[in-house]
Amino acid sequence: MEQLERQTLAPDFWNDADQARVVQKELGQIQDQINDWEGRWKEVEDTELFLEMVIEEKDPDLELEIAEKIVVLSEDLAMAELECMFNGEHDKSNAIVAIHAGAGGTEAQDWTEMLLRMYLRWAEARGFKTNILDYLAGDEAGVKSVTVMFSGRFAYGYLRSELGIHRLVRISPFDASGRRHTSFASVMVMPELDDSIKVDIDEKDLRVDTYRSSGAGGQHVNKTDSAIRITHLPTGIVVQCQNERSQHRNKDTAMKMLAAQLYELEKQKKAEEQEGLSGDKKGISWGSQIRSYVMQPYRMVKDHRTDHETGNVDAVMDGNLDPFIKAYLLLGKN
Repeated sequence: MEQLERQTLAPDFWNDADQARVVQKELGQIQDQINDWEGRWKEVEDTELFLEMVIEEKDPDLELEIAEKIVVLSEDLAMAELECMFNGEHDKSNAIVAIHAGAGGTEAQDWTEMLLRMYLRWAEARGFKTNILDYLAGDEAGVKSVTVMFSGRFAYGYLRSELGIHRLVRISPFDASGRRHTSFASVMVMPELDDSIKVDIDEKDLRVDTYRSSGAGGQHVNKTDSAIRITHLPTGIVVQCQNERSQHRNKDTAMKMLAAQLYELEKQKKAEEQEGLSGDKKGISWGSQIRSYVMQPYRMVKDHRTDHETGNVDAVMDGNLDPFIKAYLLLGKN
């Protein structure tokens, strides 16, 4: 932190505005980390003092209070342990998450909406901000595709564990015969790139279409062609953004999404050249799901990469993903 602060005081600091913003961002992240650890340390000291007092007083009410305090402290330290595992190049970045329904019509689209709810609940519990960048509703129910920005420290570090195919097995509420159905949805996770990373995109390679936003959004929706769809012709990658009122701002966000996807594509190519197909790449292909969520004939969520599993399906669908994330991060450490 002291090194970065010295850089910000240099007379020529703002000569390179892009680099200056990168330094300021890193400085802010380090300051947050230091503040968090100082806060945790103070919490441990206060808890120890409180515990000594409870032991002396032998008050049942105080004993319950200190027990609750220790549980909260343990959970917070468990999260701190997770943060120590984030050493990837972009782990500190915000995350762009795109969820797409697989084959299966309404059933798969309902599963996509369930995954969206799961991630939003998880983000709420973590204190992350979420912004839905693009949303395509299902024909009868659910969601065909949705793209969400998760903003907060280590957002990408946490969510990169979710990259791949997610499989649901349940009795379909849309089947009058009450048969068991298997549905798939793909989850793509990309870091939001900062100004230090340049991705060259030739305007000649782009097809830009405008259209009217769909779904809930107040009086502005469906009145102007502010939504943007960008197709990168060489790769076939398509990105869309419709959450802003301004066409210009939607295009800026869509270009960020495109840059992130092209960056990830280039990383995958290099990884394949050096090491062959990576585990994450295999996880994106259909039929090789990373995680199964079984609601019938038994109840279990199992991650096929780490073998971590739980029978508490409801808790997972309500956003309790941390045990799966931790197991994935520990796997990477081995």
